[in-house]
Amino acid sequence: MDPVIIVGAGPVGLTLALALARQEVPCVVLDEGPGADEPRPARSVVLREDTTELVKRLTGVPLAAAGSPWAGWRSMRRKQVTHEIAFDDTEPGPVHIAQHVLTGALRAALVGEPLVEVAMDSRLDSLEQEPSGVTAHTRGARGTWWRGSYLVGCDGPRSTVRKLQDIRFPGRTAVERHAVAALRTELPRPGEALLHRMPPWRTSGPFAGEISARPLPDGVWRLDWLMPPGKELVTPELLLDRVGETLAGWAEGPTPPYELLDTGVHTVHHRLARRWRAGRVFLAGDAAHLLGALGTHGLDEGLRDADNLAWKLALAWHHGPHEALLDSYQTERRAIVAARLRAADQALPLVRGGGGLRSYVPGAARGHDAFLVEGHLGQGTLGAPGVHADSPLTPPPLEGEVPVDTPVGAPVTDVRVTAEDGTFVRLRGRLGRGALLVVLVAPGTGVWERRHWVSAGIMPRLASAVAALPQPAELLVAESYPGAAAHTVLLVRPDGHLVTALSGVRPASLYTAAETALGGPAPAENGAGAAGTDAGAEAEPGAEVNAGTGAGSR
Repeated sequence: MDPVIIVGAGPVGLTLALALARQEVPCVVLDEGPGADEPRPARSVVLREDTTELVKRLTGVPLAAAGSPWAGWRSMRRKQVTHEIAFDDTEPGPVHIAQHVLTGALRAALVGEPLVEVAMDSRLDSLEQEPSGVTAHTRGARGTWWRGSYLVGCDGPRSTVRKLQDIRFPGRTAVERHAVAALRTELPRPGEALLHRMPPWRTSGPFAGEISARPLPDGVWRLDWLMPPGKELVTPELLLDRVGETLAGWAEGPTPPYELLDTGVHTVHHRLARRWRAGRVFLAGDAAHLLGALGTHGLDEGLRDADNLAWKLALAWHHGPHEALLDSYQTERRAIVAARLRAADQALPLVRGGGGLRSYVPGAARGHDAFLVEGHLGQGTLGAPGVHADSPLTPPPLEGEVPVDTPVGAPVTDVRVTAEDGTFVRLRGRLGRGALLVVLVAPGTGVWERRHWVSAGIMPRLASAVAALPQPAELLVAESYPGAAAHTVLLVRPDGHLVTALSGVRPASLYTAAETALGGPAPAENGAGAAGTDAGAEAEPGAEVNAGTGAGSR
């Protein structure tokens, strides 16, 4: 079967390539560039815990070493600290990393990978779909025709794939603008990220009302100043004035020494593609959505796109097209991003309004600050990993189903488990292999060797039930799981979302849940995914409006 074609060699495209290769799916990455990113410390990304673990699982590189994990977080309003938190191993903070370092780690992991070909200097200019596959043409040094089973556009906001498929990308332009500087200096609290609203030294000039500071390795910091609406020009002189003023304000004295490394302007747009699937063509990352206001970070969502799509494409590649499963990518991911955009768009007038009656309501400012904290830290409606509450892959009510602390459709907690070879591993470390995970909660098993309990109690019956599932599954055992009683059986998708929790061994319920999680019964005969549905696109009538359909809509 032909490989999967991935258009775009940014973090999302490279992550998808690695995820497919781990599931024995060959792919071709079309990279219109030279194969390396220009070092730009002012172009950085913040990854939450789940996406950090995803990259680590695929590359073997602990991003805490390549980037800068936040030691803590502080929010300030004028001179008052409104929110403060310290991170540790039990509650790790986000990781801040330069984008070229992240991309470099992903590229290094692909070196020597026999299932992935990276074609540099290859710019897509046309593509054609057929019932049996996709044909793409590139121009440049590698100008040629490429044949693939599926094609995924990870080619950014100006996606050629999206335009060639005539998919609309409505939304709002320039929702927020930030002046950015990367500099090496010493700040009062090393390793601690800061959001400072209305600093007491602010002037009446541009970008003086909100400042964020995020640490990078080697004493480097990225500073962002929120700019007021409009098109004020950020001149070098004005930016240098703001750097000196901000550093002096935080040091409460003269401006400390600093080395300016890089500058830029970061413009936030809010857009949401009408469709994320057109037959055998899919969109992911910035090609499918743009967000980033109120502290949110779009790359997290792009990496979650890749994680969600990879196992579904892998199953279809190995076993033939399964339309319901492939459609569920758009249904699940688009709904989550639409909700994220809707929440941000509804909050923007309140948080950024700067006047009106709400400014005088007691506690309003504190509530706004708390909302910004959610965006920056990846919490709440703005940043927490999404729950596939209304997914077509969610099974109907099952006999023996029990609640645990993880809702159905949410990412599972990363507990320690015993693998089939008797070793102790983390649950997240078993994800991304294309197999379902079945986790038995069995207190006491951690203190005994596996050979003593693998053939005792309910284990033989559970092992038989797992062997009979419609998709290969790995049986794991956990000493405990939050909210789960002894002998609870968890069924987990390859991307780490909970399918169901059952009380004891219930083969019929387990089989039904697994079958539903794979998109329902396998088709009688393999057809082509030529039509592609709009599942999810019309499921939320207000999604387009809430994602922004004002000025700049397309």
